Amino acid sequence: MTQTGEGTGTVAVSGDIDDAVALLIPRLRRMTTEPTTETYSDADLASFIEAHPLEDARGEGPLVESETDPGTLEENPDWTATYDLNAAAADVWEEKAGILAQDYDYSADGGNYSRSQAYEQAMKQARYFRSKRIWKTVTMRPEPLAQGSEELGDED
Repeated sequence: MTQTGEGTGTVAVSGDIDDAVALLIPRLRRMTTEPTTETYSDADLASFIEAHPLEDARGEGPLVESETDPGTLEENPDWTATYDLNAAAADVWEEKAGILAQDYDYSADGGNYSRSQAYEQAMKQARYFRSKRIWKTVTMRPEPLAQGSEELGDED
């Protein structure tokens, strides 16, 4: 297996998708300061990674439209597993912030405890990684109206 794109936040790994994701989990752990499986199992992190597939170097995505009528989406066997780790890391940080959101600041025995700083730091990390994600565009195409249907417009 080969791994490319180290400094870009995208990693393409040739081989089985499960193997590709397994290679990326340690890096995502470092990006999210989750060195153990105590909070996030490998399967948890794999789901974050798999939620952000990208087109590979050939411009192919993980799904292709089938040639059936009507067309459906099927797995693309020619796709080289490529994922946006920055987007995955941002999702993990946002989830961590959600857990920390219930913490509040308080004073006791002459001390001040600013527990909300942990939430603020997690959100700061989420924004940082979200700003480094790969931008995606969506091409919209109009579908023809079915025969016999009325065009949407002014209703009397």
